[in-house]
Amino acid sequence: MSTALVIGAGPAGLMAAETLSDAGHSVIVCDAKPSVGRKFLMAGKSGLNLTRDEPFAPFMTQYSAAETPLRPIVESFDAEAVQHWARGLDQDLFTGSTGRVFPKAMKASPLLRAWLARLDAAGVERRTRWRWLGWDQDAALFDTPNGREQVKADVTVLAMGGASWARLGSDGAWADAVGAEGCALSPFAPSNAAVSITWTDHMAPHFGNALKSVAWQAGGLSSRGEASITQYGLEGGGVYSLTPALRDGAPLFVDLVPDLSAEKLAADLVKKPAKLRLAHWLRNNLRLSPAKIAFFFEMTATARPSRDTWVTTLKKLAVPYDGLRPMDEAISTAGGVQFDTMNDRLMLKSRPGVFCAGEMIDWEAPTGGYLITACLATGRWAGRGAVDYLAAAA
Repeated sequence: MSTALVIGAGPAGLMAAETLSDAGHSVIVCDAKPSVGRKFLMAGKSGLNLTRDEPFAPFMTQYSAAETPLRPIVESFDAEAVQHWARGLDQDLFTGSTGRVFPKAMKASPLLRAWLARLDAAGVERRTRWRWLGWDQDAALFDTPNGREQVKADVTVLAMGGASWARLGSDGAWADAVGAEGCALSPFAPSNAAVSITWTDHMAPHFGNALKSVAWQAGGLSSRGEASITQYGLEGGGVYSLTPALRDGAPLFVDLVPDLSAEKLAADLVKKPAKLRLAHWLRNNLRLSPAKIAFFFEMTATARPSRDTWVTTLKKLAVPYDGLRPMDEAISTAGGVQFDTMNDRLMLKSRPGVFCAGEMIDWEAPTGGYLITACLATGRWAGRGAVDYLAAAA
């Protein structure tokens, strides 16, 4: 029996641990926090979106630049496999109208409890408050409640997350130690991040309200998701998926009535009295929500559109913004260990026997089940890679 060390106890790390344990190896899982799966639990507070029930080809396009290296990894543990795995933990699932798959419990805690119980029964050892500091020759070095500790393992899987939500464990502090091994790292950047906007006082009554049935566009990206108006700007799936373009400063636009064509709007407007006021048209004729109307006037406060531009402004409303919210507030991050610095089994080329998984690898995806699916899939792939490495060395 070989000893496997997994550093990081989120979905990717736990999946790697289970894969190694199932192959008959002794597994130690270390995590810097007092308890495991903290970010996983937080993600499930508003409904744990495990995966998305859609054909594989469009599913994979959500990984953008990382689609090619992730393709065999996700294909080996795809959306159907994720659902089968969750049901194996006695979790009843349901699929929403958009294809998003959730546990009926809508929370991560029942699934995590069942998963940890299964790992405990298999003999997987967990050590919490163990913060990884790097390597001391062949041993992994940790800062623990009992001082410095070393662990020598036959294989190691690193699954320490990205650099957002540091309070939950993903602080990116591992980057220096991994980079010191000659591994190429892409700088961390916010992904699935909120947009910063400086509002006037007129928007305060609408904080917490959502802009629904809208279409967003930035650069070459588009989204039909909703976004909530917050004290600091906009947040929600509608703008999260545009993060790659917004990071580069692409202009942001929104169509407040995407289900009505410009031609239909123009044809209806021409029939209205010449004295028609813009606010009346938005409220009484188009029946926009108070939040949408307030947002429209906020965005056009410096240059009120003339009647002949009402339609074009409504259909492509410019949304000036002050950049993205700080990276630590982002749901996830781009950046991390580059694929080129690993082999096709996710093993570091500069340190044989050490594998990477989850968000610490340089990939990103929008919310909607794609993030968790890839974390689980890369964890399993790295775990299988470690199993095969041990078999070859035996």
